[in-house]
Amino acid sequence: MSRVAVLWHATNPVKRFDFEDTKRSATALGLTVSSIELMAASNLEAAFATMKQVRPDALLILTDELLSFAVYPRIVGLAMHQRLPSIVGDSSFAAVGGLIGYGPSGIDMWRRAALYVDKILKGAKPADLPVEQPTKFELAINLRTAKALGLTIPQSLLLRADQVIE
Repeated sequence: MSRVAVLWHATNPVKRFDFEDTKRSATALGLTVSSIELMAASNLEAAFATMKQVRPDALLILTDELLSFAVYPRIVGLAMHQRLPSIVGDSSFAAVGGLIGYGPSGIDMWRRAALYVDKILKGAKPADLPVEQPTKFELAINLRTAKALGLTIPQSLLLRADQVIE
């Protein structure tokens, strides 16, 4: 693998930072990165048409409110049509047919949020509560998708996965 496409919401300033950070990291690994900027979910097909011209070896999707669970099935369908392995920073992506989902545990984050609500309801000032970063991450791998793409996932990676979909 030498060429990676990154699909991201170009009008989201946080995602611009994420894309630049991703590009720096990928370049340090010797990978060529193609920016596939999306302005609206209705432009997914056009974004994948651009990807077809770029011919990446893999696709990374930077999630946000535009590129979320609601559009994962469309992304999976378009990626599979191009035989493009794809990864998202959300473990639920593999459940809808994506190759790999890796990110913070949604259940753990909701549980932590409930603790914050409890503290606030008991009188704590929100501004006085510490900011927390996720501590639990989940890796999900879809072996059906890997097989359809003709990929073999190393056993060492499968052993680390929290969920393997067969």
